[in-house]
Amino acid sequence: MLREALRQLQADDNPIRVGATGAGWMGSGFVAQMAHVPGMEVAVLADPDVEAARQAFLATGLDEDAIAEAETVPQAHAALRRGQRVVTPDITLAARLDPIDVITDVTPSPASGAATALAALENGKNVVLVNIEADVTVGPMLKRLAAGAGLLYSVSSGDEPGCLMELVDFVTSLGFEPIVIGKGKNNPLDPTATPDSVVESARRSDKDPYQVASYVDGTKTMFEMTCAANATGCMPIRRGMVGPEANQETVTAIFALEEDGGLAPFPGVVDFVQGSAMAGGVFVTVRVSDARVAADLKYLKVGNGKYSTFFRPYHLWFIEAPLSIARAHLYGQPTLVPLDEPVAEVLTVAKRDLAPGDYLDEFGGYTFRALIDTAGAARAAGALPAGLAPGARLVRPVPAGAIIGWHDVALEEDAPVVRLRRQQDKLTQMAESHRPIPASAGEGGNS
Repeated sequence: MLREALRQLQADDNPIRVGATGAGWMGSGFVAQMAHVPGMEVAVLADPDVEAARQAFLATGLDEDAIAEAETVPQAHAALRRGQRVVTPDITLAARLDPIDVITDVTPSPASGAATALAALENGKNVVLVNIEADVTVGPMLKRLAAGAGLLYSVSSGDEPGCLMELVDFVTSLGFEPIVIGKGKNNPLDPTATPDSVVESARRSDKDPYQVASYVDGTKTMFEMTCAANATGCMPIRRGMVGPEANQETVTAIFALEEDGGLAPFPGVVDFVQGSAMAGGVFVTVRVSDARVAADLKYLKVGNGKYSTFFRPYHLWFIEAPLSIARAHLYGQPTLVPLDEPVAEVLTVAKRDLAPGDYLDEFGGYTFRALIDTAGAARAAGALPAGLAPGARLVRPVPAGAIIGWHDVALEEDAPVVRLRRQQDKLTQMAESHRPIPASAGEGGNS
C-alpha cells in the first residue's frame, strides 16, 4: 500500500525529493501539506519572489538555518548535502540537480508550468504538474517529449480534472458508459467579473482578486473541463458548455441523453453545474444497461433506473497532489495524461474593447476571459489559446465579447510555452493532413 511504502522511505531516511515551482497561495499550501506526508519532502522551491519561497518553508516550522538560497547547481548541491532546503528564483534549477526525483509546478501560469516541465524533461526528470493551465496549453507536447525520453508526464489529482479521471476510471472499470463528466462550480457564473467586482469576497477569503475573478468569470472552469476533455475524449455540447442549476436529486435527469429527456446529445460530454448543492465536487453520469444493476443503484440512491450519477463531493487541490507524485515516482503511475491530440480548446474572449498596443493581463483580469469549445471550432476561428494570452500585445483592435485570434496579438516567441505550442500545433496539422479522407466524402453525383 502507498502509505506503507511512504513510511518505509521515511524510516530509511530516503524521501522522495520534489522540486517545486510556485510559492503563492497554491505553492505555499502544497509545501504546508508536504510537511506532513511521510517519506516525501519539497527539497527545492522556486519562485521569482525568493522571500515568499523562504516564508513558505518557515511556515512549516523549519528554522532559518535549514534554508539556503541558491542560483547555481554547485550552490544548490552543497546546500542539499548539508541537509538544507533550497529556495531559488530560477525555475529550471531543480531540474538540474541530481538528488531531485520529481518536478512539479504549483501555479496557475501556463508559462511557468511549461518552462518548469520542459527543463525537467530535458534533464531526465519525471513531471507531475498541479498546473492544469499548462497541461491544457501544451500538455500533448510535454507528453510526447516525456515519452521520447522514457520519462513520465502527468497532471496530479486534487484539482477537478485529476479527481474526475479517478472517478471515470472507477465507473468505466465497472463497465458503465459515461454520458457526462463534470464539476460543481463553486460560485455563480459572471462573465463580466474583474478584480474590482470581487475585491471584497477576495479580501474575506484572503485570496488574490485576480484569482477569485478567474473563478467567477468562468475562466478556471473552462480550463478544468478542457483538461478533462483532452484526457478522456469527451466534448462540450456547445461553446462555453451549458452549466445548468442542479443538485444530486436532479443532475441525473438533467444529463441523460436527449432521447431520454436530458441535455446530452451524445455519450461523452463535459459540462458543469451551478448551485450550492454540488459546489466543489465532481460527477460522472452513466447509462446503465443491466436492469438488475440499475435497480440496485436506484436503491443505493445514485440513480433513477436507466441512468446513475456518481458524485464525489469535494476536491482537495494541492493537498491531494502529493499522492499523485508518490504514485508516479514509486509505481510509474500517472493520474491524468492528455490524449495525443486535443479535442477541446480554451478560447480567449475580450472582456472590453481592446486597441493595438494594449497588453492582455492575467487570468481573472480586466482584458479577457476563457471559453471552452471543440478544438476543431477553435482552429476554424483562428482563436488564440487562452493559455498564451497573459502578456500578449494587441496588434489589431478587438471589440468586447469577440474572440481574440492568433493574428490579433504579438507573442514572445522565445518563451517555452509559445515554442511548445507552435510545435504541438505543427504536429497536429501534420497528423490531420495524413488522415485518410472517408470514402463517402468523395462520393456523390452520377458516375
